[in-house]
Amino acid sequence: MSFAARLIVILALLAASRLAEAESARVGMLMPVSAAAATPNVEAFRQALRERGYVEGRNLVIEYRYAEGAVAPLSDFAAELVRLRVDVIVTWGTPAAKAARQVTSTIPIVIAAASDPIETGLITSLARPGQNITGVSIGIADLKGKCLDLLRELVPGVRRIAMFLNPDNPGTAVGLQEARVAARTFGMQLHVVEVRDLRELDAAFATIRRDRVGAIYVQQDLMFYQNRQKFVDFAAKSRLPAMYERREYVEAGGLIAYGVNFQDNFRRAAVYVDKILRGAKPGDLAVEHPSTFDLVINLKTARSLGLTIPQAVLMSATEVIE
Repeated sequence: MSFAARLIVILALLAASRLAEAESARVGMLMPVSAAAATPNVEAFRQALRERGYVEGRNLVIEYRYAEGAVAPLSDFAAELVRLRVDVIVTWGTPAAKAARQVTSTIPIVIAAASDPIETGLITSLARPGQNITGVSIGIADLKGKCLDLLRELVPGVRRIAMFLNPDNPGTAVGLQEARVAARTFGMQLHVVEVRDLRELDAAFATIRRDRVGAIYVQQDLMFYQNRQKFVDFAAKSRLPAMYERREYVEAGGLIAYGVNFQDNFRRAAVYVDKILRGAKPGDLAVEHPSTFDLVINLKTARSLGLTIPQAVLMSATEVIE
């Protein structure tokens, strides 16, 4: 081994030793869903931190707060994390990010996933977000258009689409506008179904049965995600093709999903946390767009609906569930 190579190894070992001996970093995770629902994303985040030298129980403490699919507890949980004097708060979803921002202007906030942070008022600039917030967005141009286009390919001639959305979600308005533009382009009619909490879900399902829609589109919302099996079961019982924005719906028996790979987002959030713990200011770290997307198709569900998936769609899928 050359002298230069040995020197690099020695410096890396010294850096790791100093990190291990340092006072434990304290990270708060503000999760709007249950611990079980958050597990894949949280584990991706923890693994990315381990790769950077942070190990729980040695030099890292993570304070987990789970809102079980409800928005109301987020403010109290965010305030609790502030009282615990965590070094960084990691949030999932726009409501969680807003709850954290409302209780602190000094503790860094890293968005692991949220709708367009400019449109929802979290930041004013992607390049220099300023203040104490940065992270990874899930706001991408024409996601709704891509989803509706895929639905059109799977169900030729479909015209009337029931679109589930939560009007209390700050990111809903932007997504709905995108969907309406795409629907007009494809000659589709959107039947908007608003669901603010689970008490409204049965009535929403009844409305869809009465209105005889040709397919379902479930817009991204963490309350919906927490209760995804209800949507999947309704679509199956009603024999309606359904488009989702999260792969977990398809793993639960849904037809097709296209959207952001959230585990990748959480891994990238860990990079932000590492930079901040090493002295970077969140306001100087540019907010990034998602870079990894999933297209997942359930062939068993397609067959049960009598649908033939076009070969071009199958070839572009990241995963096909048999």
